[in-house]
Amino acid sequence: MTTLMFVLGIAVFVFGLLFSIAWHELGHLSTAKMFGIRVPQYMVGFGPTLWSRRRGETEYGIKAIPLGGYIRMIGMFPPGDDGRVRQRSTSPFRGMIEDARAAAYEELQPGDEKRLFYTRKPWKRIIVMFAGPAMNLILAVVIFLGVLMSFGINMPTTTVATVSECVVAQDEQRDECRAGDRPAPANEAGLLPGDTITAFDGEPVEGWSALQARIRDTVGPATITVERDGEVLDLRATLIPNQVAALDGNGGAVEGEYVTAGFMGFTPAPGIVKQDFPEAVTYMGDIMVTGVNALIALPSKVPNLWDAAWGTAERDQDGPMGVVGAARVGGEVFTLDIPAGQQVAIFLFLLAGFNLSLFLFNMLPLLPLDGGHIAGAAWESARRNSAKVLRRPDPGPFDVAKLMPMAYVVAGLFICFTLLVLVADIVSPVRLAG
Repeated sequence: MTTLMFVLGIAVFVFGLLFSIAWHELGHLSTAKMFGIRVPQYMVGFGPTLWSRRRGETEYGIKAIPLGGYIRMIGMFPPGDDGRVRQRSTSPFRGMIEDARAAAYEELQPGDEKRLFYTRKPWKRIIVMFAGPAMNLILAVVIFLGVLMSFGINMPTTTVATVSECVVAQDEQRDECRAGDRPAPANEAGLLPGDTITAFDGEPVEGWSALQARIRDTVGPATITVERDGEVLDLRATLIPNQVAALDGNGGAVEGEYVTAGFMGFTPAPGIVKQDFPEAVTYMGDIMVTGVNALIALPSKVPNLWDAAWGTAERDQDGPMGVVGAARVGGEVFTLDIPAGQQVAIFLFLLAGFNLSLFLFNMLPLLPLDGGHIAGAAWESARRNSAKVLRRPDPGPFDVAKLMPMAYVVAGLFICFTLLVLVADIVSPVRLAG
């Protein structure tokens, strides 16, 4: 049964991956058609075509390798300086430029002269190229908000898990009590595991973050209202100052940093907590910031990937993960011994994270990524507007094809990185349970 659920999880993830790719390309397709650009092909995947059907002027299809997708637009690059699409050249770099330019005109038909991509105003081209990543961002936002507000997330609650017997400064790195240690305020007050704290000094507490802040800001007597076995009780506690872990902006402990704050002496129990809309937006914003930081730190992760793939190093569980690794995690989600609702929530979070990564990666201002084409159109707009202000001749379209040698370098690096992650995902995979 476990194997069956694992395979089912992988299959569902692959379907989600294909949908995400198709959704991305739909953004490009719909805006291109809206601006009158001819689109001969809309394909999900690469390699041999498994299925295709022509509707109107566009061929829609699915290919064998689900690692991406594309739409083919006529006239992605302008003609050369001499007005010709292709000319002979012995330079390998020049050959790359000419090959790219020629490919953009392979399916040129009579009447297409006014339907070429490069003839559209820069702001229209920016919209077309941004629409693909934007679709992934929209999907990620909708899934994140839906999961956070409908299912909730696993986080500390106001229910008590354990009560400390004594006061121990957290920077001492010990759990056991010693002679002379002062009894913990929570223990003296009679707080018990399973109690749910509902109010602090008469004010209701909405969640763990609010309760934690009140405790840290209080030194001295306080009234703790708890619900125990259906009864509401008021407990009297005298909070004392103690060395506790410093918190980051998200409420997480900062390793190795401590502050003096009010201390009570209990551990909150984890639980699934639904978020309201403001909380969900804040949490989602934190996820996006984490995603940006992870993208910036990507080069620094290469040594660990290499050592994990070809050596004996342990895989960084927070490091980059490819499609194979993500599919494996998707399979593991379906084998977890947790309620089906939580399985769905974790799986949707995984899919939303994948779409957020697609958005962030594609927005890098490098060819052949969407961000590279956006940067080219933005540069063209700046040049032409500057020329208009300075009353100089119109410099014309910016020839993005001249950047193709660099695009091949970027594509080569991306392929190498993808292969490295693939090997690491197979040899030393990231596992859901660490």
